Amino acid sequence: MKITGSNLLRILLERQGIRTIAGIPGGAILPFYDALHRSRIRHILARHEQGAGFIAQGMARVTGKAAVCLATSGPGATNLLTAIADARLDSVPLVAITGQVSQGLIGTDAFQEVDTYGLTLPITKHNFLVRDAAELLETVPLAFQLAESGRPGPVAIDVPKDVQNAMVDVDVFPEPGRPVPAPRCSEDLVEELARLLVGARRPVLYLGGGVITSGSSELAQTLAHRASAPVVCTLMALGALPPEDPLFMGMLGMHAARGTNLLLEEADLLLAIGARFDDRATGKVAEFCPQAAIVHIDIDAAEIGKIKTACHALVGDATAILSRLLERLPQQSHPAWRARAAGLRAAHQLSAPARSDDPLHPINLCRFLGEVLPPDTVVTTDVGQHQMWVAQAYPFRRPRTLLTSGGLGTMGFGLPAAIGAALALSDAEGLALPVRHRLGKGGSPAGGLAAPGRRVVCVSGDGSILMNIQELATLADLDLPVAVLVFNNAQLGLVRQQQELFYSRRYEAAHFTAVPDFAALARAFGIRGLRLDPGREPLEELSAALEAPGPCVIEIPIHEEANVYPMVPPGAANRNMLIEPEPVSAHA
Repeated sequence: MKITGSNLLRILLERQGIRTIAGIPGGAILPFYDALHRSRIRHILARHEQGAGFIAQGMARVTGKAAVCLATSGPGATNLLTAIADARLDSVPLVAITGQVSQGLIGTDAFQEVDTYGLTLPITKHNFLVRDAAELLETVPLAFQLAESGRPGPVAIDVPKDVQNAMVDVDVFPEPGRPVPAPRCSEDLVEELARLLVGARRPVLYLGGGVITSGSSELAQTLAHRASAPVVCTLMALGALPPEDPLFMGMLGMHAARGTNLLLEEADLLLAIGARFDDRATGKVAEFCPQAAIVHIDIDAAEIGKIKTACHALVGDATAILSRLLERLPQQSHPAWRARAAGLRAAHQLSAPARSDDPLHPINLCRFLGEVLPPDTVVTTDVGQHQMWVAQAYPFRRPRTLLTSGGLGTMGFGLPAAIGAALALSDAEGLALPVRHRLGKGGSPAGGLAAPGRRVVCVSGDGSILMNIQELATLADLDLPVAVLVFNNAQLGLVRQQQELFYSRRYEAAHFTAVPDFAALARAFGIRGLRLDPGREPLEELSAALEAPGPCVIEIPIHEEANVYPMVPPGAANRNMLIEPEPVSAHA
């Protein structure tokens, strides 16, 4: 059978089970777009290639399966780079397909030519420059295999225009690419880990994003109770244990509850599972867990000993290792240690002492969202103060319900990731995309039903949302059940906070002079928009807005001086946390 390279690429993606692709067309990728015209694959037209990359990330983070984004050559490819780098640092399976100028033009500075292969080399697990259409038969399945195997990550495929147009003979299509099982670690290593846990008196489990990725959350919870070990989580592991679990101590590190970091000071054994000892978690690494022997489980051998030396290490899949460990580990009992953990947790409850009665204090807002939203709600965030308030106060009870940019810390992540999450959920639930609303007066839906299914909530800041606000047009097109909450303090809040605390209040480029009306902007895009009124019943307004069907933008004014506390100063040990000062009395 003779087919073009572009049709071969389409068929291979269909055989991989790809149902939705996000991208933006351009000259060098148009042959593939022409092939998509006869495909059952649904194309999502983003408004910026970075948005397309984060839409794909949203799909991949919710499902654990590799998702696909598309871009043309030159600026299309370079606009994807941030989303690709973000996926690399957060271990997200992504296949980025870019068009390239025809091979005869490569190296001539042709129109919209850049070295996409060279640019993506350091930020991908692997990348390909396809020189012949027949190479696609091997390249595409291998790309998905690499993206999903071991520690997941992004793979880039650059396809020149002449390769897309070339005719190729295909007799047999390859099997779709599937993840390769991780190597099995030895019985001796698992036995030794069981002995170490039996010998520990003050053990702590330190869960990273790898626990979510591997699907081992329930096993980790079982292990915690078997080992009688309190549990701390990184930002990326929130949702692995429900916050009601008596052993759950919350997030560790820079913005942890004080009791969590203090407990780690006393641990005699730290079992890290799928965590990479990131600086935001460890603080000054030389003083992190000073009394603890470190045991490290990770699927990526490169992470073992990279930051913190481990006395015992196991390389492999966390699900397989924990299953075998639980077969060997007898029930442990550490009543004094568990009581100590419970005491620290109770003594250092997260609170908002300066504005505890303010319903629009960010901590109170996040707690309220946890009360009114179903536990399976997917929450995405951008990056900044709002991200940390959500991590501190929102009760994530299930894996894959928090989607956030952890490693790269990319502002502009939240909105397109929320769109991708909603798309993936609609695919999983067999829901067709609805017809777009027409808005009546005041931005209210004039008729029709919004997309059914799980609500997705994006919590953003007024700085972050502007990074990819153009994707509100994509959201309007798709009419997905996505609510965008904009915490508006008219500044880059975390920048302003650090300048306040560590730069003697020398504020520079932290405050916004022009502050958009985000509710009006939403309506301009054709989406329901409202701004909460602090003088009325803002929480009732918020609840009603979240219950209404379809997409919406909810602008929430927050106090300009609200800070994220506790906070570990940059470069300090985790024990040296700053806490919120008590408000000064009016009579003082």
